[in-house]
Amino acid sequence: MKTKLDYYRIFYETARYSSFSTAAQHLYISQSAISQCIHQLEQDLSTQLFIRSRRGVTLTKEGALLFQKIESAMQAIEQGETLLARLHHLESGSLVIAAGDTITSHYLLPYLEHFHEIYPKIRIEMANSYSYQMLQLVKDGKAELAFVNLPVTDNELCIEPCLEIHDIFVCGAEHPLKQSYSWNEIAEEPLILLEKNSSSRRYIEKKFAEKHIDLKPQIEIAAHDLLIRFASIHLGVSCVVKEFSKEALQKGTIRQMNLTPALPPRSIGYAYLQHNPLSLAAQAFLKLIRDKNI
Repeated sequence: MKTKLDYYRIFYETARYSSFSTAAQHLYISQSAISQCIHQLEQDLSTQLFIRSRRGVTLTKEGALLFQKIESAMQAIEQGETLLARLHHLESGSLVIAAGDTITSHYLLPYLEHFHEIYPKIRIEMANSYSYQMLQLVKDGKAELAFVNLPVTDNELCIEPCLEIHDIFVCGAEHPLKQSYSWNEIAEEPLILLEKNSSSRRYIEKKFAEKHIDLKPQIEIAAHDLLIRFASIHLGVSCVVKEFSKEALQKGTIRQMNLTPALPPRSIGYAYLQHNPLSLAAQAFLKLIRDKNI
């Protein structure tokens, strides 16, 4: 660029009003400063841009040609400023969240509903996959936040817990129930577990393996809700997340089989890129999560 951007702003305002004095009033600078800037711009471009007269100024043919381009540029800048202002007030934009069906339906849904009530003009998009794939979506820039089962580690991501959960074993209402079960006794039950790709399944197997117990489920499924359903119709004993099974437990369609000692609690957490600033929409959503504002 041969000259300062400010000079083009002054040229634009002067051409709009065909007056040095009006442009000066609009830009809150002196008329002499306007005149000096226009003179400098004409020198920089080696072109006369205005014809001066007692009535004001009019554009030369060259000046009119420059004004067409400057006008488009200034309008684009103003549109950009307006867009940023709308984004700042969360009146436009989008938020892409990666989360599995279970976390979405049993944990995120109330937050998503509340967020939409507060910021109805923010478009929410959801991506669904296994935890490790959802983390990759964030790293690839295809999602801004990922909600996953912990523990996971990744040096490129900030990962923070947001909900403590407890894995329990449940059976149907008519299943014979003891006061407590050892880990070996549970392993002998006809087990229904999530498929091997799930982080929840890997966590359970790891904890049992630490006690030298190998789990051999009779049924493997992909959906947490089916774990509850299958146990309720006496197809076996399911390992479920207690916090996501409250309704069925309260209704008595499934019953908890007390494991002694209980499985250690774990957490659900959210992940985002460590060195990328979060959008205002993502910041607002995480504030709801952190404040538990639902």
